[in-house]
Amino acid sequence: MNLTMSLPVHTPVLLDEVIAGLQTRPGGCFVDCTVGTGGHAAAILERIRPSGRLLGIDADPEAIQASQEQLSEYREAVTLVNDNFVNLDDICKRYQFHPVDGILFDLGVSSLQLDTAERGFSFTLDAHLDMRFDARQGLTASDIVNNFSEQELARVIEKYGEERHSRRIARHIVQNRPVATTLELARLVEQALRSKRAKIHPATRTFMALRIAANGELQNLEPALEQASDLLRPGGRLVVISYHSLEDRIAKQFMRRAASSCLCPPGIVMCRCGHVPTLKLISRKVIKPASLEIESNPRSRSAKLRIAERLN
Repeated sequence: MNLTMSLPVHTPVLLDEVIAGLQTRPGGCFVDCTVGTGGHAAAILERIRPSGRLLGIDADPEAIQASQEQLSEYREAVTLVNDNFVNLDDICKRYQFHPVDGILFDLGVSSLQLDTAERGFSFTLDAHLDMRFDARQGLTASDIVNNFSEQELARVIEKYGEERHSRRIARHIVQNRPVATTLELARLVEQALRSKRAKIHPATRTFMALRIAANGELQNLEPALEQASDLLRPGGRLVVISYHSLEDRIAKQFMRRAASSCLCPPGIVMCRCGHVPTLKLISRKVIKPASLEIESNPRSRSAKLRIAERLN
């Protein structure tokens, strides 16, 4: 598939904050674990010239193709890998990117995926229910919607979408199976919630839950963060942008645990765990987009950024 003529415009979220958080500098070595169409990566590469290097990883092969186009002028400095960031340690060692000066995770779904109808991510574009970042993965959103039991489907929608009406939605979906397309599913969710008022589209949480479940996003995040921490050189920075409260909770808890000098249960008088902190929190409070950025790029409105630094 040639993406050159049809590449959706993707505006990198919190770009200035990411660059400052990573402390990019000429000659630095950085990893973008979710390179997407290369927005953040291009800004990093521009600042690490002339001798810096960047490793870009993405589970989506179309994102890798798109970033190759976007980053063509930096081809001598960038290595792009189609893989899941849960394999971060192996990837970095395979391509000799260790230790590194900074690692970025920009989680969630990109404009490339949302705006390409046939990928099945959007409830506003009609397509087959898919939602996989990589078509080589086994589980699709269609499999979940059409094959899971009502109880299993409700659990997925509640757990990953934080949807209060998950059982009502699951019941209505199961009663109307099979569901073939994104617009069919969106319509069923709207019917199930017709009496509920909300600021966002009624299907938003259900679609997000199905995407997270199909791609194993939450299961992969903490192991990847642990690997990222180990790959950083002393003073290296870990930067995470999340768009979902569950992702943000994983990132926050991981960073706070790694920065803590004691992990003993509450009430223990003397520390016995022997935990040695490996990270220092740079942003104790979450960083969010300014109102001007949200106005120019509405998809940034739910973004949350956290920064930590590797200790000696």
